[in-house]
Amino acid sequence: MKRILVGIKRVVDYNVRVRVKPDGSGVITEGVKLSINPFDEIAVEEALRQKEKGACDEVVVASIGPADCQTQLRTALAMGADRAILVETAAALPPLSVARVFLRLAEKETPLLVVLGKQAVDEDNSQTAQMLAALWARPQATFISKLEIGADLARVTREVDAGLEMLEVDLPAVISTDLRLNEPRYVKLPEIMKAKKKPLEVLPLDSLGIAGDLRVRAVNYAPPSQRPKGVRVADAAELVAALRSRGVL
Repeated sequence: MKRILVGIKRVVDYNVRVRVKPDGSGVITEGVKLSINPFDEIAVEEALRQKEKGACDEVVVASIGPADCQTQLRTALAMGADRAILVETAAALPPLSVARVFLRLAEKETPLLVVLGKQAVDEDNSQTAQMLAALWARPQATFISKLEIGADLARVTREVDAGLEMLEVDLPAVISTDLRLNEPRYVKLPEIMKAKKKPLEVLPLDSLGIAGDLRVRAVNYAPPSQRPKGVRVADAAELVAALRSRGVL
């Protein structure tokens, strides 16, 4: 069976204002809306569109985190994914450990594509897809804005500084999705109800033989400094004078 494996991450919803805990130990998540990382939601949508085109037979979504991540997995199932896998752990894994988890899942599921969001909006590492491709010894195409799947290869369009870059990669491969690849579908209530009956497998992290060792540890969190208030000027001459007074000109 031809399948696509999609990775999703639970993050603070991008519409929510992120607040730092008073003691600087982390970000406040209690009572805050948590959602699928936006780039990962695009990845799910693209996998579903490829299935609708007949490029694959099954879409499997996977996430790493505590039991509460099942909510986001059920959302992906409601979008149209066939199965879900939760690798359960309370630890916040670094990108390399995440890539190793997806390597184990790729070896288990043998997908023709592993699709990940190009980055998570909470940490912005943009490392997991590249690390997974290296560990899996398979081709990679990152930051894609268009995807076409053939019999033995995938054709992708990447957005680069100089414009658009077209690549062909042999399958199986790892790709990461950019913002302009698609617009995720709206999930309707009947699909949400159906998703409750779809299979969701829970695997303890240690069952995959992965150690959640941290090579980099965050020791403190702090909100960004407040921006100074803007100044309204009457005309261009006053603008130039204001810039000169600040040493900009």
